[in-house]
Amino acid sequence: MPLLEVTTAQHIRQFLDLPARLYQHDPNWIAPLDHEIEAVFDPKRNHNFAHGEAIRWILVDGAGVVVGRVAAFINHATPQPDPAHPVGGMGFFECIDDQAAANELFEASRQWLLARGLAAMDGPINFGERDRYWGLLTAGFTEPNYGMFYHAPYYQHLFENYGFQVYFKQYTCYREVAVPLHESFGRAATTYAQQYPAFRFEHARKRDAEKLARDFHHVYNLAWANHSGVNPMSLDKARDLVREMKPVVDERLLWFAYHQDEPIAFFVSLPELNQIFKHVGRHFNLWGKLRFLWEKRKYDQRPDKKMFGVIFGVVPAWQGKGIESALMVHARAQFMRAGYTDIEMNWIGDFNPRMLAVTRSIGARIYKTHITYRYQFDRTRPFERSPIIR
Repeated sequence: MPLLEVTTAQHIRQFLDLPARLYQHDPNWIAPLDHEIEAVFDPKRNHNFAHGEAIRWILVDGAGVVVGRVAAFINHATPQPDPAHPVGGMGFFECIDDQAAANELFEASRQWLLARGLAAMDGPINFGERDRYWGLLTAGFTEPNYGMFYHAPYYQHLFENYGFQVYFKQYTCYREVAVPLHESFGRAATTYAQQYPAFRFEHARKRDAEKLARDFHHVYNLAWANHSGVNPMSLDKARDLVREMKPVVDERLLWFAYHQDEPIAFFVSLPELNQIFKHVGRHFNLWGKLRFLWEKRKYDQRPDKKMFGVIFGVVPAWQGKGIESALMVHARAQFMRAGYTDIEMNWIGDFNPRMLAVTRSIGARIYKTHITYRYQFDRTRPFERSPIIR
């Protein structure tokens, strides 16, 4: 089956159209936005091209019908735990249920990365941050959250039959907002309330975008930037994120804890946008934007909205001191007043048992499982899973 590098407008259209055909009869599939997928492969919109490169292919059968697609990429700015064993990435994989076709796509990615000095490939991942398009769905085949792919169950066999091994599992957790928190959370909230104004818990204000960006940047770099595979964030990047979120953000979902005016924890959530985009479709043209505004207005008025927990973090100096418990008490009360009834949280890797323990402590349960696989080019090398964060 011919493998074609995506280089023309027709190839791009075929690359984008394949999932719609594969999942046309699956009621759980929600199409990602075409322009957001294309942004990943546009050097003008994806800053990772400044220190990396990417390629993508489509696979066609003898009749010229596209039966598979994949991308491979290198990001030289991503920290490599073992410089002698550098790892590249592959992703955006879609394929019919055919092992030979899948193997051809996997092999193209392997050969391209091997030629560039890489020793392994992780996939399916994104040529960008871990918060989007990361991992293969293997359990919880329900509607995908915004920014995550939905996958057919047979994809797991395609990956594992080729030789991919589980590098880490990613858990998406769910809880009903109204379910009471453990009484210990209330005690923590009371303890810190007695120390007001030294300690404050409040949601951000959209009108003060600069403060939101600075507070987010401060907590993020202290709480997350030292994790494996997570790069420090510049203040300009934080400003860009705030600017991008502004059209869809509900400020009542952006919660921070402060000590003496220093931000020390955050719990940042958004309305679950796929509950809106599933009524809009893939094309965010003028009609799509107008439809989005209409559907968002209807969604905002609903008394049973779903929210998506984007990121949660506590700076190291305040971890284990009840700050996260007090923050959740204040945030949960506002969530209910705003009409949010359900929350799914951004995935947490099995390499992060402390964060998984936090989600269990608030009564959340694992709802979906994705897997990030690794394929080592040297098949004799002992395989090691992602190290645990201690």
